[in-house]
Amino acid sequence: MKISSQFDSGNIIVNAIENPMDIQLAINKDNNSDFFQWFHFRLESTRGVKHQLHIGGLLQSAYPDGWENYQAVASYDRQTWLRLPTQYKDGVLTIECELECDHVYIAYFAPYSYERHLDLIAWAQCQESCDAEVLGQTIDQRDMTLLRIGEPSPEKKNIWVIARQHPGETMAEWFVEGLLHKLLDDEDAHAAALLNKAVFYVVPNMNPDGSVRGHLRTNAAGRNLNREWQTPCETNSPEVFYVRQKMLEVGLDMCLDIHGDEALPYNFVAGCEGIPSYDERHKDLEDSFKAALLTITPEFQDVFGYEKDEPGQANMTVASAWIGEQFKTLAYTVEMPFKDNINLPDPDYGWSDRRSYSFGQDTLAAILNVVDKL
Repeated sequence: MKISSQFDSGNIIVNAIENPMDIQLAINKDNNSDFFQWFHFRLESTRGVKHQLHIGGLLQSAYPDGWENYQAVASYDRQTWLRLPTQYKDGVLTIECELECDHVYIAYFAPYSYERHLDLIAWAQCQESCDAEVLGQTIDQRDMTLLRIGEPSPEKKNIWVIARQHPGETMAEWFVEGLLHKLLDDEDAHAAALLNKAVFYVVPNMNPDGSVRGHLRTNAAGRNLNREWQTPCETNSPEVFYVRQKMLEVGLDMCLDIHGDEALPYNFVAGCEGIPSYDERHKDLEDSFKAALLTITPEFQDVFGYEKDEPGQANMTVASAWIGEQFKTLAYTVEMPFKDNINLPDPDYGWSDRRSYSFGQDTLAAILNVVDKL
């Protein structure tokens, strides 16, 4: 038996691997941070043999509540990710796996590799209506790439979509892949109608360094990018610095910041009710977007989510709050589950990469519903 994590987004510590039913593991913390929750590794063993993998120390993980009713994902071909029988008790996650091949990949959620990220950007910039721009470099000298879809004009709205500020929330980039494939389809009616009225600015991955390093929540310097928006630092949080700078340069009429939530088994949105300038127009934009999404897809709901901030009590270092206040417009955080959407449970796949992809496509139709109000 062998366990390896020396690949893109790999993260695991092997404490003991003496027999298949007693494999003791732990998770590395993000660099310069106490956050940890993301894992991704390959188990090499004998097909047909049952294994129990025990990931310990999880009472100190970033979101201990996220392990309740959670199931790990596994893949033999790194394309299709199925849920594995998983139990959590007293800070230990126990994953059961009977190998069907000699190697199996096991992860917290379906990974979205840096190579796939580069492929997505390469494909997008080959489409007629899309331009790619490198805004700057990350701490590890990776490109911060922005995709602009549509031809800018004073009459059009500027709609921003950013994803994966928290690198372990890979469902966010699956969401963006679905959105881009629909938006760049020259035979899609929603895309055509939107691009007559708006230009899209899309950052598929806000945190490429953390993604490759196997981090849950931070960049290479250990900074939580979604707490850097008020005063980003070009040295420690260049990802936010460059994107924020571009937003101020070209303008912004709407923004969706795409995330995943460890604990809540639902798709939901979080607004910026607590910002100083929140008013009835802002509320109407939020309500219109939610109403449209509720109509478009049963994957979305508006009963469960985060508690709303009291007036004037928003954390202005968070992207949606800073953007909503700076541009006086609709800025939503979109959250998807690591577990499953328990309103539409799927025992084999749970909430998945494919469902995240479809949810991204559905969201375009909701944007079309509010674009004239922006």
